[in-house]
Amino acid sequence: MPALIVAATHIAATVAAGAHGRRQAGPGDSFWQFRPAQPGEPVTRIDWRQSARSSRAYIRETEAEAAQTICLWCDPSASMRWRSEAALPLKSDRAALLALAAGALLLRHGERVRLLTPDGAVDIPPGGRMALDRLGLALLRALENAPDAPGWPHPQQVPRHARIVLVSDGLAPPETIATLLRGLAARPARAHLLLVNDPAEAALPYAGRIRFAGLEGEAPLLLSGTEALRPAYAAAFADHQARIAALCRATGHDLIRHTTDRRPEHALLALHAALSDRPGGRA
Repeated sequence: MPALIVAATHIAATVAAGAHGRRQAGPGDSFWQFRPAQPGEPVTRIDWRQSARSSRAYIRETEAEAAQTICLWCDPSASMRWRSEAALPLKSDRAALLALAAGALLLRHGERVRLLTPDGAVDIPPGGRMALDRLGLALLRALENAPDAPGWPHPQQVPRHARIVLVSDGLAPPETIATLLRGLAARPARAHLLLVNDPAEAALPYAGRIRFAGLEGEAPLLLSGTEALRPAYAAAFADHQARIAALCRATGHDLIRHTTDRRPEHALLALHAALSDRPGGRA
């Protein structure tokens, strides 16, 4: 766990972060607007430099900043514990790293973080390095103690008007994902679905006689001339991804794609852009 936390902290530190403004006047550090001073307002609120440019006194207002509740969920299913070659990380390891890095980024900026696990929700209040340690411990426990057939989180676990980061390989039936995304949209809550896949899952880079062993109780499958199936397999995988993308667009959620042969900073940067409602965070 210490190595995972160090790596997550390093990744989070590379991503420029900003507070989530509420686009209204209130307590905060970011400039919002100048407005004419009203009778009875304290003189200390007047911006004298701006007022000197005209015949009126002006008040400098800052933008209100408020902590959000961000839920994190990391797919604990057996299909995540796989990689196509030793040089690549397990999908579960990369998912845990990205979830923890996202948590580090959120906690650093005072957001309320809630980890959703098969045993229930774990709230992680802001509190420096100790908060990140608590998040890391809760995350690893959730992944290690996951049931054999874990389900996706229930929309009722997510507070209204909150956000949830879902880190998964997306290999669940589209109907399962659709039920969750529609339920979240109805609360309402906004989801950021981060798909973590091994590059071999899209390309099927195998040839000859191959024996495929299922990770979630499926019967082994022995194929000959596997390369002949590559076009049909690639089309089926692309169709599955397209259905998930269409679901996200229809329900107003964000989709971010990541493969384990790419640097994790790219995925975290896209996630941060989506959380900040900036361009570049939606697929």
